[in-house]
Amino acid sequence: MVDDALWDELREQCERLESGTELTTPVSGRRFEIERADETQLVVRFRDSSEERSLSREQFEVLAGRLDDGPIPIETLTPGVEPYATVLTLSESYGVDDGTITTSDETVAGESPYLVSPEAARSQAERVHDDALLLAALLSRLDATKPASLETEPLTDLYVLLSDVQRGSDRLRGSTGDAVLERLGPDQTLRGRFGSVHRTTRRYRHLKDEETVLDALDEYGIPHEWVLGVDTEKLDVVLATTELDEAEVYDVDERVYAQKTGVDEAEKFEYLQGLADRIEDLEGEKGEELLSDLEGLEDRLEEALSAG
Repeated sequence: MVDDALWDELREQCERLESGTELTTPVSGRRFEIERADETQLVVRFRDSSEERSLSREQFEVLAGRLDDGPIPIETLTPGVEPYATVLTLSESYGVDDGTITTSDETVAGESPYLVSPEAARSQAERVHDDALLLAALLSRLDATKPASLETEPLTDLYVLLSDVQRGSDRLRGSTGDAVLERLGPDQTLRGRFGSVHRTTRRYRHLKDEETVLDALDEYGIPHEWVLGVDTEKLDVVLATTELDEAEVYDVDERVYAQKTGVDEAEKFEYLQGLADRIEDLEGEKGEELLSDLEGLEDRLEEALSAG
């Protein structure tokens, strides 16, 4: 049963979780955060839906009583029970062993396999934000116009951050592009503060197999040697000078995407300068707090990179 000692331990472990830490359900993999804990319940919020849910002390008692009778196979946990099982693994009394939730004397409080660190819990957008912030801070201290003149450590850091920002922003750009396309009509241009995008269709051609191509040539009495080896350049000349249809020799794939058509660098610079001025105006405790946050972010990234 969930006596006062265990309930107090669960509440303490939840309250001690570092800000931004998430937990994940064992079967469905849904992530949630502990919003608050009181005498009778834990309130959690699921990340995928922002749904808030109360986990009652009484239901923990039911699950703990069931575990007193023996381990529970993880695969049999229902969605409603999963968050309770996850939270129980924060205690020293319950853990995961061989695909089951079970009582255990060997677990360490706070080392649940369902804990997701603040660094790992960040969204794609948050990762891009953090990497870009670090990159901006690093660029403010280095002369990146002459990479060869940099010391090895800052040069390595610069390369790592540039790679991380590029990779992260490319992924975010893809999902953002999908959202932009939903708002773009044919021949329509969307304009924002920093630039504009236009709906563009790009065609990709893939040559059909050689037998299909040669059979198509035969139908139009085109000598094989004109495209000997099915050379695409020669084949394009044939397409331009005969009645042979492109679709008979190429598989054509059209992809619609949002194409950047303009960038207002002056507006971007003005906005960034405004940010710089506001940061510069922060004095005393606020300025020190901002610097501390930035340095802490750098330390966490360095730890993550070192861990590999």
